[in-house]
Amino acid sequence: MSKNNVFLWCLCIAAPVFWFLLFFAASASAQSFQAGAFAVDITPIKLPVIVNGGFFPRTFETVNDPLHARCLVLDDGTERIALAVVDNCMLPLSLVEETKRLIENETKIRRDRIMISATHCHSAPSLIFTRITPADADYAAWLPKKIAEGVAAAVKNLAPAKIGWAVGNDPNNVFCRRFLMKEGTATTNPFGGKSNDRAMMNPGHANPNKIARTGPVDTAVSVLSVVSKDDKPIAVFANYSTHYTGVSGNVLSGDYFAVFAARIKDKIAEKIGAENVPDSFVGIMSNGTSGDANCIDVFNPNRKFDYKSVGEDTAQAAMDVWVNIQHFDWVPLKMIEKRITFNNRVPTPEEVQAAKAHIAALPDGKHKTVNDIYAQTTITMDGFPKTSEIPLQAIRIGELGITALPGEIYGITGLEIKARSPFAPTFNVSLANACFGYIVPEEQHRLGGYNTWRTQTSHLEVGAEAVIRQTVVEMLNELR
Repeated sequence: MSKNNVFLWCLCIAAPVFWFLLFFAASASAQSFQAGAFAVDITPIKLPVIVNGGFFPRTFETVNDPLHARCLVLDDGTERIALAVVDNCMLPLSLVEETKRLIENETKIRRDRIMISATHCHSAPSLIFTRITPADADYAAWLPKKIAEGVAAAVKNLAPAKIGWAVGNDPNNVFCRRFLMKEGTATTNPFGGKSNDRAMMNPGHANPNKIARTGPVDTAVSVLSVVSKDDKPIAVFANYSTHYTGVSGNVLSGDYFAVFAARIKDKIAEKIGAENVPDSFVGIMSNGTSGDANCIDVFNPNRKFDYKSVGEDTAQAAMDVWVNIQHFDWVPLKMIEKRITFNNRVPTPEEVQAAKAHIAALPDGKHKTVNDIYAQTTITMDGFPKTSEIPLQAIRIGELGITALPGEIYGITGLEIKARSPFAPTFNVSLANACFGYIVPEEQHRLGGYNTWRTQTSHLEVGAEAVIRQTVVEMLNELR
């Protein structure tokens, strides 16, 4: 055999081997899972601040505990996603989009691969004008850069990791807060185009007119866990479907979401040793489908609870399942985003005229009652846009599904999404990427009540919930 033939023969043998080894190396590289986490302090540096979440405007100048944006970045070698949960009541779409622009510029993570949600604590600076409470302009201008800073820090912390998930349970702190009431006993908003509401929120233990809760609740404590290759915890991202609990006094606080973040770290340290839990560990609690749920059980004797006890209970529920989580060296990451346009519920000229007459008749021009507030809201919404475009996201992390929903979602909506999802488990992050207020099932709209009353942040058409629910299920199936 000539030297040339020998060379060609060797080349024919070596080439396939070379390409196989190259393909194997590329595949191994592509299946390198990484994670990074960071909690950035977003406590306002300028006090006092305007705070929303109630009917009337409030100003706080005392900090009970620091506020944070807790950030987690995941990378499967081909896809990188960022999740940020912010201690705040509501995030307007414009602020979220500006924040994502900053994050994309800084980290190159695509905007449609970023989820930013609010915890819905009612003890943080106002970022959105709702009812008669304006946004705190200085804080709203300052915050996007801080959240982007947190995500960028999480990217810098990326390191080889493992990931797993589980679902715990806490039935002690979540109850439907909407009740069907006896005819003529529920409070009705005279400026919302309805009369004789049948549903009422938080009717009280002693109210003899309550008949039954209007829907089910989701008691799951869903847990996503990330650890290093040598099993040191990096982050726990949890989800629970109850409202805020509230903190005594006019003080800034991350509510039970912040307590969870601290206590899950403590509990893991107690289990595996403090030396095995890095200072950089981040506990994260996101808000689930809590639009019609809170911690109050009005059918049973009044019980004591507060933000500390709810944070403790949910951390323990998460810990009970964390100890048995199987962590995977690699799982696929996928994330998609879709936008849907809905009609808005806007006031009629007759409603605006009635509201103006009501405000004009106030003795001193000051808002003192709920009717005064909704009259003013109706006037404010005169000329409101006729449509809204809302973002929806779905995420696949291995066999875990996550949806991101831009409003306060009812328990029944979340439970149906879970039941129809192709992923087991699935959990739903509400108040994500925007806030379009209460997104209420059509049958609940017919009952009326506070959650259905129109405001600047709660105005989507009556049929929006069904479309959103169907769309995110289809998105989950697309990811599958």
